[in-house]
Amino acid sequence: MNFAEKIDTQVFHLLGETADELGMECYAIGGYVRDLLLHRASKDIDVVVVGSGIEMAQAFARKLGRGANIAVFKTYGTAQVKRGDLEVEFVGARRESYHRESRNPTVEAGTLEDDQNRRDFTVNALALCLNKGRFGELIDPFDGLADMESRILRTPLDPDVTFSDDPLRMMRAVRFATQLGFMIEQRTFEAIGRNSERIEIITKERITDELNKIMRAEHPSTGFLLLEQTGLLARIFPEIDRMKGVEKRGERAHKDVFLHTLKVVDSVAAKSNDLWLRWAALLHDVGKPATKQWDNKAGWTFRNHNYIGSKMVPGIFRRMRLPLGEPMKFVQKMVDLHMRPIVLSEDTVTDSAVRRLLFDAGEDIDKLMLLCDSDITSANREKVKRFSDNFQLVRRKLKELEEKDRIRNFQPPVDGSEIMRVFGIPPCNIIGELKTQIKDAILDGKIPNEHDAAYELLLKLAAERGLFPVEK
Repeated sequence: MNFAEKIDTQVFHLLGETADELGMECYAIGGYVRDLLLHRASKDIDVVVVGSGIEMAQAFARKLGRGANIAVFKTYGTAQVKRGDLEVEFVGARRESYHRESRNPTVEAGTLEDDQNRRDFTVNALALCLNKGRFGELIDPFDGLADMESRILRTPLDPDVTFSDDPLRMMRAVRFATQLGFMIEQRTFEAIGRNSERIEIITKERITDELNKIMRAEHPSTGFLLLEQTGLLARIFPEIDRMKGVEKRGERAHKDVFLHTLKVVDSVAAKSNDLWLRWAALLHDVGKPATKQWDNKAGWTFRNHNYIGSKMVPGIFRRMRLPLGEPMKFVQKMVDLHMRPIVLSEDTVTDSAVRRLLFDAGEDIDKLMLLCDSDITSANREKVKRFSDNFQLVRRKLKELEEKDRIRNFQPPVDGSEIMRVFGIPPCNIIGELKTQIKDAILDGKIPNEHDAAYELLLKLAAERGLFPVEK
């Protein structure tokens, strides 16, 4: 089968010409070919040559001429050529053998067949010849094209060997199934379950990289369901795995927190590409298993699960090697605050409560409201409508009070430096207490968010403590 029309571009002809001049066989291979045949966008081209990938890359960079940059990785026998938006990865065809204690293989030069044998899935083993005499010829020894048409993920060789050799391939199977909407073939699926403990030898960074790709998919829930079904979830993310299941007392049961969470994640994903908001959705109820209690009157309760969950976030981020700066702080804040709009929507929506929500959420208020909207997953349509209507009221109040009081990210109009200067006092606890009283007065609507009103209140509060302005 020939797909010359699919690669009839200057870049591929130039690659073929370079290979012919060097007397090497040259093929486009892997994910680029898969995505090309699936009509998916993919700009990074993987090229395998029967010979030296580095030599091929150097010759290709010379042909590209001005603006071409080459990076050589001698340890791995690979090279990368970039020019503008073009990025081509080169590797020599190779044969691999593995030791059980490591996913890093022993590598030696091999044939195209050897190289295709080492690929993770049949749809990633497809190769298109770039040499002039066979330009566009498809080499498909494992019926990867048929698997692609059937939307099936299958390993080229024995899946137990494939996954034991490199356990990261199990995560990649879940990720590709999620991204591409493919089914994992039954024999391959069962092998993941049998080899799930092998994931322990993979670094947290590599696992989290795959998790982030799952999180960025259109329906992240697909990946997390597969992780749970294969036994991988319990090994890589026990906090999420512990959310599973429903416990009953008589006729009273709580909802399955794991399945609820996946609905929330998918709902957020449908509205936002923000990776960290999706992580916040995944972790918003992570504190529920630790706070689940039975109350004879109220039934199942999860009191303070938002607070407990927010305290768990830093530990999860450290273990998963996720960024500990602003992304972690954002997720922690979303987990901590996610109940506040819901409580507001259930109670009387007071100006004071809305001001405090706006103050605490700051610039992230819109993302918090999106998360809370997504958190309404009840099958009871009347309940959903009631929450949605009340959320609209909360949103109107937020807009009105923001325009009127400028609360979002506000700082008290009287700061600590001014208090020290006015009263001639050094840094002390009293300054923080006065600032808090002024802040609370503004949030409660007792005074406007203006300097003169705040200063007048400051003089009154300070006098009650026996503090008076110093003589100028």
